Amino acid sequence: MANAYLQGVEISASQFLDIFHHYDNDGNGYIEGKELQSFIKELQQARKQAGLELTDQMKAFVQEYEKNTDAKIGIVELVQILPTEENFLLFFRQQLKSCAEFMQAWRCYDADHSGYIEADELKNFLKDLLQKAKKPYDEKNFLLCDMNDISVSTSCCILPEHNSSNVCVFFFNRLLPDEENFLLKFQNVKMVRREFNKIFELYDQDENGYMDENELDALLKDLCEKNKKVLEVNKIPTYKTAIMALSDGGKLYRTELALVLCAEDISAPAPL
Repeated sequence: MANAYLQGVEISASQFLDIFHHYDNDGNGYIEGKELQSFIKELQQARKQAGLELTDQMKAFVQEYEKNTDAKIGIVELVQILPTEENFLLFFRQQLKSCAEFMQAWRCYDADHSGYIEADELKNFLKDLLQKAKKPYDEKNFLLCDMNDISVSTSCCILPEHNSSNVCVFFFNRLLPDEENFLLKFQNVKMVRREFNKIFELYDQDENGYMDENELDALLKDLCEKNKKVLEVNKIPTYKTAIMALSDGGKLYRTELALVLCAEDISAPAPL
């Protein structure tokens, strides 16, 4: 699989991490010694098989490390070599393990529950994510990304129109490893605003304007039953923990749940 990825014109964040872990055989966080020599050899073979020339960065890398059996490289060095399409994600996908951590940090910055944070708050948001995950924060790690490019890249969001000066939750949930990325699963069960409002009112059984954990649990069970091909019943505790991380002291209001389940901007005026 790693060989096939190395043949790509562009490599996604997930593919990049698969490549890194494939060659980091002992899992110590470095590609070194025989691991590094194997990577260099297979990189050259893969590019040749794909009919692609080594890039200038690859040529310089091969020249520097091909005969250096004592050398080692980490993920930051490797990201400079391979043609990754989303370099800025790699560092954070390596560090973050919990969707709940992500949602808790997001809630602090998305004060109006719109699904967006201001681009100029982005660095602080990412810094807080690392702190919540009890990971070291180093300013140089942010050199992996251009903050101005990130706000422009939100065009990949699967939400309605957005201001390019804002950053969307569905763009940055891509920071999470695939196995933790529950938001991607819920993309396939999103509802139009009218349907979402009916669902919210149905499961807000005491009609107090918010859902508690039990009410959310009932909703998730029914959603899983209805969408078996997309959602997994055994993941309900994970889904619930992550969604409740958006809540206000255990009170999950309509605007908060809408970030996960509504396909429309719930704060926008209703169409005539």
